[in-house]
Amino acid sequence: MSNIISIHSYRGGTGKSNTTANLAVIIAQSGKRVGVVDTDIQSPGINALFGLEQSELKHSLNDYLWGLCSISEAAYDVTENLIEKIEGKIFLIPSSLNAGEIARVLREGYDVGLLDSGFQELVSDLELDALLIDTHPGLNEETLLSIAISDNVVLILRPDQQDYLGTSVTVEVARKLDVANLMLVVNKIPDVFPMDEVKEKVESTYNTEVAALMPHADEMMILGSNGIFVLEFPDHPVTDALKQLADRLVEE
Repeated sequence: MSNIISIHSYRGGTGKSNTTANLAVIIAQSGKRVGVVDTDIQSPGINALFGLEQSELKHSLNDYLWGLCSISEAAYDVTENLIEKIEGKIFLIPSSLNAGEIARVLREGYDVGLLDSGFQELVSDLELDALLIDTHPGLNEETLLSIAISDNVVLILRPDQQDYLGTSVTVEVARKLDVANLMLVVNKIPDVFPMDEVKEKVESTYNTEVAALMPHADEMMILGSNGIFVLEFPDHPVTDALKQLADRLVEE
């Protein structure tokens, strides 16, 4: 049985795509087959983390949604792009970075219902142990569908008042959709903030478990999405937090 995991945030800039990519690598390190779908069609980019250039894309998620290919034909094995060999496999289904295709999405939209059948097709065709969905920030049809069909939903927020307000709405919606396992991740926590106080505040605010606390990391900023953080900095506190989160997701 494949584990479908949505990684979501109410606002952009929370580190959602970085978290998704790093979780995929950690899970695949244990020998599992992992799929990653970039459903942030309006502002894609997770392919950069896996070293997959736009020029290498014969097909993308956009092509599948417009009936030009099967979703499996838009899947790329990016395992060999990593800086070290891992036991499992990672398949990335990117969204197009072509400005014209992004504009078409904004102008015409797409049949969101195709995502559900596409996810199931990926799990079957690629024999996936886990499917990670990198969602579009905020709440729209695509996000609601991804949350509703997921076994686990990870909501990422920063210790920021705007994030707190937006996350409150998202948590309420997730509960109305009867999400099986909902967990929070607080990212980019300044060093001056006591971790235990941040955890207590967030858990009491949303009555939801905080599964990971990740400090602000200059190393993450320096890396600049040019690679996978947990492979570049295996002994970093952020890496430790991501491994703990991955363990929770896999065991769920």
